[in-house]
Amino acid sequence: MSKILVTGAAGFIGSHCAERLQKTGNEVVGIDNYSPYYSKDLKNKNAKDLQDAGIPIINMDLRQPRDFEQLDRNFEYIFHFAAQPGISAASTFEDYLMNNLVATKNLIDFALTCEGLKLFINISTSSIYGLRATLQEDAAPKPASFYGVTKLAAEQLVLSKTREQKMKTCSLRLFSVYGPRERPEKLYTKLIASAFFHQEFPLYEGSRDHVRSFTFVDDIVDGIVSVIGKEAQVDGEIFNLGTEKEHTTGEGIDIVEEILNTKVLMKNVPKRAGDQQVTKANISKAKEILGYEPKTSFKDGLAKQIEWYRKEFVGDSYFDR
Repeated sequence: MSKILVTGAAGFIGSHCAERLQKTGNEVVGIDNYSPYYSKDLKNKNAKDLQDAGIPIINMDLRQPRDFEQLDRNFEYIFHFAAQPGISAASTFEDYLMNNLVATKNLIDFALTCEGLKLFINISTSSIYGLRATLQEDAAPKPASFYGVTKLAAEQLVLSKTREQKMKTCSLRLFSVYGPRERPEKLYTKLIASAFFHQEFPLYEGSRDHVRSFTFVDDIVDGIVSVIGKEAQVDGEIFNLGTEKEHTTGEGIDIVEEILNTKVLMKNVPKRAGDQQVTKANISKAKEILGYEPKTSFKDGLAKQIEWYRKEFVGDSYFDR
């Protein structure tokens, strides 16, 4: 059994990862600052699920060095999910800088005081590659958003500690994750909510044809936790995690409408600057070193997300109409 720290544990992927790590016999401690980037209701639900499972969630802010005094220093693994996410006009450059870079620097400083630390796992993003994320890990990154730029900087800050031989590190670049607990402003949660409640769905210009490696959250977590026990093989390395199968946003819309037997009312809105046009996860390296193999079909994953949303926010009566 290992003692593991998970940052951003009340968030979408972080909460799933914390649960998986705890279910496999580890002692997990989560931290989150319950950022107002989106409604805290969902984070509170996630935190309650974790606490009910015996995973404590400490309310602390990685941007504040003094907050680290709440933590002991006997962690063997740190999984770093906490970040200023996505592409949002409401987020300033300073938001991305403080939450993605300064917060990561503070966490690294803390990690260096953990004498028994075996591995620092940085959770990164395909946005580092830029508008067309189809490349191998050694390709030159071309981020096209504040999010991608600051996540790349944070990734390099983490990996520099391997180069300095101060601790073992790796970085995992995730591709288009969806599933239960997805944030409310993300594509499929927003689409599913629009379908259930007969609301207009804001469709960004041209996005129906965007191609994505839409990857179910359980498959992403499989890859994330697979680094445990492979410290020597992954030290200083970057891995793409996602599915090799491509789907358009339009296909996802069609699947949701089919499952719910409804037609979602679309409202066309201007495209977002920095929005990726194509993502396709090249996972040859993850397959070879981590034994990574996503299994969930797109339709099965969306069906699970729809069922989660119905259970949490709609109720059983929807299908009894």
